[in-house]
Amino acid sequence: MVLTDKQKEDLHRAILDYLKTAGFADSADSFEREAKVSSSDGTRGQLEQKWTSVVRLQKKIMDLEEKIQQMQEDMGSVHKMGGLKNGVDAQLPRPPEAFALSGHRDNITAVKFHPVFSLAVSGSLDATMKVWDYDSGQLERTLKGHTNAVNGLSFDRTGNLLASCSSDMTIKLWAFQSFECKKTLQGHEHSVSDVVFMPSGDFLASASRDRTIRLWEVSTGFCVRTLKGHEEWVRSVIVSEDGSSLVSCSQDKTVRVWDVARGEFMAVMREHDHYVECIALSPASLSQLETPEVGHSSFPALYCS
Repeated sequence: MVLTDKQKEDLHRAILDYLKTAGFADSADSFEREAKVSSSDGTRGQLEQKWTSVVRLQKKIMDLEEKIQQMQEDMGSVHKMGGLKNGVDAQLPRPPEAFALSGHRDNITAVKFHPVFSLAVSGSLDATMKVWDYDSGQLERTLKGHTNAVNGLSFDRTGNLLASCSSDMTIKLWAFQSFECKKTLQGHEHSVSDVVFMPSGDFLASASRDRTIRLWEVSTGFCVRTLKGHEEWVRSVIVSEDGSSLVSCSQDKTVRVWDVARGEFMAVMREHDHYVECIALSPASLSQLETPEVGHSSFPALYCS
């Protein structure tokens, strides 16, 4: 570090003052002649003050270094659990957006990623679905067939079939390679609010404003089971990883867990004070979770809002 002439002069005066006050008269005289400076009242005690300030700063630096080390260890632990990486969660999107996809004429109600290709499908109140290439931001195709709002979308695990549900009370199955509607499933008596493929891809489940959940056979398009229990509009339905259970939420303020094989609900959770509109399960299957008593929401990995 290079000192300015003024800083050098102040330093020399401070050293001279220290030598004199410490009793080093000969050294002070020699330093005064060689440095060509004289003592000043303004520099009295200045060297001691700066020295003690340096010691305090060193202590602060050591404390901060310990805190930084502890934070780095904590972040390393979180990263091992799949969380933060170098202080920033690499999985979270950050602005600016890569693309702003526009083309629908009304509100967008659902978006689903294709399980294989870099494509996404959006559904809208304008009764259409649009297929987007999210790598390029280009619109690939517009799917038309519903006569009212598209409320939900679901791909089977291969990505060959797309299911859409609508306020026109139907579910449509689309061959995703040819973009043709292969089947229209009818049976609900009101708007169909959600649809989801079972893990096998042979069946799908739908939720409706008619207060029911229906199970459909994909190959025939027939409804094979109707699940009843909700007292109001069933807003959403999801399936466990092993396909043995369904979870639904409703405007009756409850969440219900269903046994698919028996067609009966296993648990009812009633802790919400208003409509329950969406739900999600952790990767753990329902069989690994503690079964709650009816009326109590003790599922540790069931999230709803």
